[in-house]
Amino acid sequence: MIELFTKYKGIISYLFFGVCTTIVNIISYYICARQLELSTVASTVIAWLLSVLFAYVTNKQFVFESKSWKKEIILKEMFSFFVCRLATGMLDLVIMVIGVDVIHFYDVGVKIFSNLLVIILNYIANKMIIFQNKETLQEDH
Repeated sequence: MIELFTKYKGIISYLFFGVCTTIVNIISYYICARQLELSTVASTVIAWLLSVLFAYVTNKQFVFESKSWKKEIILKEMFSFFVCRLATGMLDLVIMVIGVDVIHFYDVGVKIFSNLLVIILNYIANKMIIFQNKETLQEDH
């Protein structure tokens, strides 16, 4: 069991923190939309911001184990991370506007669907763009 966890630690960690990030996103959206009665767009943007901040910290520390705190590494990681998340955040916004405001589907259901797609795209971006060179990112730990 330990060998299996060790072998798939990155994927397991990503899935766990991806679920946590999705929960942060959905709860944030729900609070903004239902409790604060903000628009779909405002609620989605706020939920995105909170979940991206959470995701950056957890992905850096626990999933891809990027231990470097060198200024140039942090700036490169953060820039890449936020640009990729902005792209998937825009996709989330488009899906929410079309699904909720245009087609009038149930907003939380559309949000869940959108987040599943975003999680997959974000994993691909993390592996291929942001944290692709783990050795360089860990050189000063």
